[in-house]
Amino acid sequence: MKTENEEFVKTLLSILPQDIKSELAAAFVTAEVKKISMFTDIKTFDDACKVCETTENDFYLKFSDKLLDHDTFAYEQLKVVVKAINQGWTPDWNNTDQRKWWPYFNLSSGFGFSYSSFECVSADTTVGSRLCFETSEKSNYAANQFIDLYKEFLTISK
Repeated sequence: MKTENEEFVKTLLSILPQDIKSELAAAFVTAEVKKISMFTDIKTFDDACKVCETTENDFYLKFSDKLLDHDTFAYEQLKVVVKAINQGWTPDWNNTDQRKWWPYFNLSSGFGFSYSSFECVSADTTVGSRLCFETSEKSNYAANQFIDLYKEFLTISK
């Protein structure tokens, strides 16, 4: 059931010219809620959450009652980051011609991003299938921008 205010607003909007409606809409849309258009605009986990139409706070609340290890929590965060950077692209695991990219890290002398790789015919796995990217550029960007999150996921913290 609609309230009196909702009915009033609906009536008011029905009589306003379109240009004024557009100006009102623009005045109420902040930069914070505008959709991020380029994957390189995703600089933080909060940005990734916004692209996935949630908030960082809602994400944390989702897991607040669960006792997750740091690496498991980082994995959950990386799934959000990968989804945001891929901008709707999902891997088709039935398509062997489709390249699926993932970051490769050198762990021998510290932790650093090395390069991105793809594999389309090998039966082994070196990365979680949820964490692959559409392009090497997206993979490289995620690895460099979110290296601390990858480090939390891939290494054992003392």
